[in-house]
Amino acid sequence: MALTLHIRDAELNVDPRSTFIAGVLLLSLGCHPSRPVIDPGSRPDVGGSISGTVTADGGRTALGARMVTAVNVKTGVRVAVSTTSTGAYTMRVPAGTYTLELELRQVEALVASPDPTEVDRGDLDAGRDFVVALAGQR
Repeated sequence: MALTLHIRDAELNVDPRSTFIAGVLLLSLGCHPSRPVIDPGSRPDVGGSISGTVTADGGRTALGARMVTAVNVKTGVRVAVSTTSTGAYTMRVPAGTYTLELELRQVEALVASPDPTEVDRGDLDAGRDFVVALAGQR
Protein backbone atom coordinates (compact mmCIF):
# COMPACT_ATOMS: atom_id res chain seq x y z
CA MET A 1 0.00 0.00 0.00
CA ALA A 2 1.60 3.27 -1.05
CA LEU A 3 0.84 6.64 0.45
CA THR A 4 0.54 9.54 -1.96
CA LEU A 5 1.15 13.09 -0.78
CA HIS A 6 0.29 16.14 -2.84
CA ILE A 7 2.36 19.17 -1.95
CA ARG A 8 1.74 22.22 -4.19
CA ASP A 9 1.42 20.41 -7.43
CA ALA A 10 4.18 17.94 -6.57
CA GLU A 11 3.34 14.30 -6.02
CA LEU A 12 5.35 12.14 -3.60
CA ASN A 13 4.76 8.40 -3.27
CA VAL A 14 5.87 6.88 0.07
CA ASP A 15 5.87 3.15 0.89
CA PRO A 16 5.11 2.71 4.65
CA ARG A 17 7.24 -0.44 4.85
CA SER A 18 10.31 1.36 3.46
CA THR A 19 9.73 4.26 5.84
CA PHE A 20 9.57 1.86 8.80
CA ILE A 21 12.82 0.11 7.78
CA ALA A 22 14.60 3.43 7.27
CA GLY A 23 13.44 4.60 10.71
CA VAL A 24 14.67 1.42 12.41
CA LEU A 25 18.08 1.78 10.73
CA LEU A 26 18.40 5.40 11.83
CA LEU A 27 17.45 4.51 15.41
CA SER A 28 19.95 1.65 15.52
CA LEU A 29 22.74 3.99 14.43
CA GLY A 30 21.84 6.37 17.23
CA CYS A 31 22.01 3.58 19.83
CA HIS A 32 25.39 2.23 18.75
CA PRO A 33 28.00 2.84 21.47
CA SER A 34 31.04 4.86 20.51
CA ARG A 35 33.38 2.42 22.26
CA PRO A 36 33.36 -1.32 22.91
CA VAL A 37 31.20 -2.61 25.73
CA ILE A 38 34.11 -4.61 27.15
CA ASP A 39 36.96 -2.33 28.19
CA PRO A 40 40.17 -3.69 26.62
CA GLY A 41 42.33 -1.75 29.12
CA SER A 42 44.85 -3.45 31.34
CA ARG A 43 43.64 -5.12 34.50
CA PRO A 44 45.62 -5.81 37.66
CA ASP A 45 46.76 -9.42 37.89
CA VAL A 46 45.05 -10.87 40.94
CA GLY A 47 46.69 -14.24 41.15
CA GLY A 48 45.29 -15.86 44.27
CA SER A 49 44.21 -15.48 47.88
CA ILE A 50 45.80 -15.68 51.30
CA SER A 51 43.67 -16.37 54.37
CA GLY A 52 44.06 -17.17 58.02
CA THR A 53 43.10 -16.15 61.54
CA VAL A 54 44.43 -13.95 64.32
CA THR A 55 43.86 -15.34 67.81
CA ALA A 56 45.04 -14.99 71.40
CA ASP A 57 45.04 -17.29 74.45
CA GLY A 58 46.54 -20.17 72.48
CA GLY A 59 43.92 -19.87 69.75
CA ARG A 60 40.88 -19.64 72.02
CA THR A 61 40.10 -15.91 71.54
CA ALA A 62 39.50 -14.37 68.11
CA LEU A 63 41.03 -10.94 67.58
CA GLY A 64 38.94 -8.73 65.31
CA ALA A 65 39.88 -5.39 63.74
CA ARG A 66 43.57 -6.32 63.40
CA MET A 67 45.55 -5.20 60.34
CA VAL A 68 47.24 -8.02 58.41
CA THR A 69 49.63 -7.01 55.60
CA ALA A 70 51.09 -9.18 52.84
CA VAL A 71 54.39 -7.86 51.48
CA ASN A 72 55.62 -9.10 48.09
CA VAL A 73 59.23 -10.20 48.67
CA LYS A 74 60.35 -9.27 45.15
CA THR A 75 58.49 -5.98 44.53
CA GLY A 76 57.73 -4.67 48.02
CA VAL A 77 54.05 -4.19 47.09
CA ARG A 78 51.88 -4.24 50.21
CA VAL A 79 48.28 -5.49 50.46
CA ALA A 80 46.53 -4.91 53.78
CA VAL A 81 43.20 -6.10 55.19
CA SER A 82 41.50 -6.00 58.57
CA THR A 83 40.36 -9.12 60.40
CA THR A 84 36.66 -9.78 60.93
CA SER A 85 35.02 -10.09 64.36
CA THR A 86 35.89 -13.82 64.23
CA GLY A 87 39.59 -13.01 63.72
CA ALA A 88 39.55 -14.24 60.11
CA TYR A 89 41.10 -12.49 57.13
CA THR A 90 41.25 -13.11 53.38
CA MET A 91 43.08 -11.03 50.78
CA ARG A 92 43.49 -11.28 47.02
CA VAL A 93 47.05 -10.72 45.80
CA PRO A 94 48.98 -10.96 42.52
CA ALA A 95 51.08 -14.10 42.07
CA GLY A 96 54.34 -14.02 44.02
CA THR A 97 56.03 -14.79 47.32
CA TYR A 98 54.72 -12.91 50.36
CA THR A 99 55.70 -12.38 53.96
CA LEU A 100 52.82 -11.63 56.32
CA GLU A 101 52.87 -8.94 59.00
CA LEU A 102 50.46 -8.30 61.86
CA GLU A 103 50.02 -4.92 63.48
CA LEU A 104 50.39 -5.49 67.22
CA ARG A 105 48.93 -3.37 70.00
CA GLN A 106 51.05 -2.00 72.84
CA VAL A 107 50.58 -4.88 75.32
CA GLU A 108 50.79 -7.69 72.73
CA ALA A 109 53.56 -9.99 71.60
CA LEU A 110 53.62 -12.33 68.62
CA VAL A 111 53.76 -16.02 69.66
CA ALA A 112 53.38 -17.62 66.21
CA SER A 113 53.26 -16.28 62.66
CA PRO A 114 53.07 -17.91 59.23
CA ASP A 115 56.12 -18.61 57.10
CA PRO A 116 56.47 -16.79 53.75
CA THR A 117 53.92 -18.08 51.27
CA GLU A 118 54.07 -18.60 47.50
CA VAL A 119 50.85 -17.59 45.75
CA ASP A 120 50.16 -18.78 42.22
CA ARG A 121 47.26 -17.86 39.95
CA GLY A 122 44.04 -19.34 41.35
CA ASP A 123 45.62 -20.44 44.67
CA LEU A 124 43.95 -20.18 48.05
CA ASP A 125 46.75 -20.24 50.61
CA ALA A 126 44.71 -20.89 53.74
CA GLY A 127 45.79 -21.48 57.32
CA ARG A 128 48.18 -18.52 57.49
CA ASP A 129 47.45 -17.98 61.17
CA PHE A 130 48.86 -15.61 63.80
CA VAL A 131 48.80 -16.26 67.55
CA VAL A 132 49.18 -13.28 69.88
CA ALA A 133 49.85 -13.14 73.62
CA LEU A 134 49.23 -10.30 76.01
CA ALA A 135 52.36 -9.10 77.81
CA GLY A 136 53.27 -11.65 80.49
CA GLN A 137 51.17 -14.51 78.99
CA ARG A 138 53.71 -16.21 76.78
